[in-house]
Amino acid sequence: MMTDYLSQYADAGLYTMQGRLVSPQQGRFQSFPREGWQLEIERAAEIGLRGIEWIYDVFGEGVNPLETEAGRDELRALLAQHGVSVVSICADYFMDRPLLRCTAQEHAELLQRLQWLLSICQELGVTRVVLPFVDASQIRDAAETEQVVASLRQVLPQAERHGIELHLETDLDPSAFRALLERLEHPLIKVNYDAGNSASLGYRPEEEFAAYGARIGSFHIKDRRLAATTVPLGQGDADFASLREQLLKFDYRGDFVLQVARGEAADEPRWLAEMAELASNWLRGTALNERKPS
Repeated sequence: MMTDYLSQYADAGLYTMQGRLVSPQQGRFQSFPREGWQLEIERAAEIGLRGIEWIYDVFGEGVNPLETEAGRDELRALLAQHGVSVVSICADYFMDRPLLRCTAQEHAELLQRLQWLLSICQELGVTRVVLPFVDASQIRDAAETEQVVASLRQVLPQAERHGIELHLETDLDPSAFRALLERLEHPLIKVNYDAGNSASLGYRPEEEFAAYGARIGSFHIKDRRLAATTVPLGQGDADFASLREQLLKFDYRGDFVLQVARGEAADEPRWLAEMAELASNWLRGTALNERKPS
């Protein structure tokens, strides 16, 4: 039964978005931790997390171990040493430099970079890349929808070659997102569901899951208030009770990644452990909105 899967998942440990176990870098809420990425792997193991969703972004260029063979060797060794896994990459690079609203030459270079990113995934055991189409990279109209469809179709052969799923994160309403997915009927194209972003936009879980629940492949655990920012789990407008019902209904079998609000600087491991406990208890059936972190 799906309930058993959720409980077993909670028992095995959650993933965390990279950067949540070290202090913010240059005041950034989310970015590759140029200073401390090695330490973050050790801390993830210490607080019982299963793994890390790695960030590939512009801020980390030049120091991200993904970029070089030596860096990937170092990363693999540290992951093995601490028993932590990286099965997903959050490609925020394409939020910093969107595949939209750019010149033809820029677009070609961006697609080439995405194809390179897909080509190195197997070395690290990565099975999915999350592509954000939110904020600076949001899809604004029908013409941009066409461009996204064309871009993804162009990189799908590379994804097939390496067996890498492409998980789309958008701020489209449920019907518009469903229409986009219908243009991309391919087993490697899935949805990255972000609980906080949906709450901020006022989307209802039952409507979202009815539109594309079977295509959801990964889940970001986050809480936000309506039309506002990220808050600690249980203190926002994410309807976690409904979300759990929908996960059960659609027999969700993917991963859960903590992309939670930050606590006090230099207190990251304790804070994330507390958020992980709240999230794990939610997976086991506790009404998360009734639990408030200290």
